[in-house]
Amino acid sequence: MPERENLLNDLKAPNDVGVLLLAQMGGVPNELQLIIQTAQYDESVQGLRERPGGYVIRVLSVREHRLSLGLFGSLFFTAEHPILLHHNDPKLDVHFSGTAENLSELVLDVSQAYASTFGPWRELAGDLNRERPLYELLQAEEGRLGTFPRTAAERMVRVLEHHGMTGSLEAAEAERDSVDEHGRSQMWKLLGIGDSYFVALDFVVDRMGKKV
Repeated sequence: MPERENLLNDLKAPNDVGVLLLAQMGGVPNELQLIIQTAQYDESVQGLRERPGGYVIRVLSVREHRLSLGLFGSLFFTAEHPILLHHNDPKLDVHFSGTAENLSELVLDVSQAYASTFGPWRELAGDLNRERPLYELLQAEEGRLGTFPRTAAERMVRVLEHHGMTGSLEAAEAERDSVDEHGRSQMWKLLGIGDSYFVALDFVVDRMGKKV
């Protein structure tokens, strides 16, 4: 993918910046096209010197995105990111039984385990059992804590066990195959552009002016 490497190289130096100029629908369903210009910050004129041309990134089979147009300082492609856990990990129900000696500490540890897994990208409330507030839920002798991606679910079980309770896991959905019948990956990937991100099956980078 030479154009992808060229784009990354254009943003490698400390004074390199990019501008996300435009996002528009692509030619097929669930496709976005992103228009990006790269430049260098020139301290002598306290302004940007644009590089010739620009890039079009085709975001194929968009699953989730957050978009903010304008200047950015970082761009990366990855197959491993906290955002991707909700898309690539199988979902598991976390069940608990028993009573913790200190419920306040348990609630805090559940929140901290979730935050250390997902950082600022996800909210615990989105995965919890919403039938009752968390403190009241954990006061019961048994119940379902919530439904989490496997990575987070396994951490929740360890937290429960640390507090003298029993945790167990149960599949909440069928685990999908990582590849389709043609051997193509079905695992979701992420493109990060400054404060924006895009979850999709793949990304194709081309120079502006080329047929996309």
